[in-house]
Amino acid sequence: MAPSSAPVTVWGVSFAGDLRTRWARLHLPGSGGSRMVDDWTGQGSSQGPGWLGFLADASDLLAGTLDPDMVPALIAQIVVPRLATWCAVYTADSGLGPLDLAYLWHADESQIDLLREQLDKVVIPSAENLTPVPVQLSDWQSLAFPLVARGRSLGMMCLGRSGRFPDDVAQLAEDLGRRAALAMDNARLYAQQADANRALQRSLLPPGTPAETPGLDYSVVYEPAGETNEVGGDFYDLFTTGESSWRFAIGDVCGTGPQAAAVTGLARHTLRLLAREGYDVASVVSRLNQAILEEGERARFLTLLHGEITRTDDGLDLSLISAGHPEALRLRPSGVVEAVVTSQSLLGVFPEAEFVADHVRLAPGDVLLGVTDGVTERRSGERLLDDDGGLSKLLAECAELSARAVAERIRRAVEEFAIEPSADDLAILVLRAE
Repeated sequence: MAPSSAPVTVWGVSFAGDLRTRWARLHLPGSGGSRMVDDWTGQGSSQGPGWLGFLADASDLLAGTLDPDMVPALIAQIVVPRLATWCAVYTADSGLGPLDLAYLWHADESQIDLLREQLDKVVIPSAENLTPVPVQLSDWQSLAFPLVARGRSLGMMCLGRSGRFPDDVAQLAEDLGRRAALAMDNARLYAQQADANRALQRSLLPPGTPAETPGLDYSVVYEPAGETNEVGGDFYDLFTTGESSWRFAIGDVCGTGPQAAAVTGLARHTLRLLAREGYDVASVVSRLNQAILEEGERARFLTLLHGEITRTDDGLDLSLISAGHPEALRLRPSGVVEAVVTSQSLLGVFPEAEFVADHVRLAPGDVLLGVTDGVTERRSGERLLDDDGGLSKLLAECAELSARAVAERIRRAVEEFAIEPSADDLAILVLRAE
């Protein structure tokens, strides 16, 4: 009978010069107790090439994530079993307040619950300590290393071994603690900035769209692109101005970030305010152009499609202006697609610009499509989605579909046009006469 195999509960990576060895510890029958031995890594100077390689790899791993919840887990799994039998990482909320156990790891996973119970009864030293502090824990030699970065105390890294901590291991743990704290602080700062930018991005979206629009079927798709620490410049709006009339807008501010967000907020709020004061489409766009120019050096130019929708007995009448925006397309139930507006000056560039509204009629079943350049300029290699009338061809396939189905068809086509994710924001506005 073949001997039964025991599970691998301890494993690690050892370094010797340029040589990296992956190893595992197996329990052999008759080998005695299950007490972990810490010194399997051997002795050597913490400045030796093996240790330096370990620190370099640890730094790469820590630098590879900006998730503040992932960093404590990485710290513990880097330390165990190389430096200690177990590692507990404690953090404080925003660097303040009491320390909480963020992650616990043991070379023998079956011992984690027992160790957690033991640690619950132990007083962890304050994160304000700047030097390693012994932790009184039965059966273990334990040290708590401070996690301090940029003058801020972020938590403690507690290590436990069955034997004493050699000086070189303690020195290495201190060095690793500094690198871990810096990674933790970077992740926290990134998360805080991402949260702030998500809140800013939400504030630039309209508070809501009309719940009831008799005679008008509409749909909106909005997808900001890029990293979460960037605020995009695309925006849209659709709001009621009368019993049977609505205003809509879809625009794109040049650039990203707080400067673009400031112009986006100015544009959307100005549009709503002037429209509800009774200004016609041309007057709204003209006054918005002047408002952007008055921002001076903070100004960013933007493209805009803005219009007014009025319901009639046999469809919808639209008065609209395209200020340097990708052309608006009308789809007939027969599948015929045509551009319906004349492109005029973009906003925030020419103080003398004058704007004249185009008038478009949507008969029942007609669809008007407005998009930002995140759709028309979606790139795959050297090709753009709108090359050779690509967007018109896509829209022609959407005859007889609802506004929501048209918007989703366009969104999916943009997504599938290239393998890589889009690097630009995307906004799609579909209006359909019922």
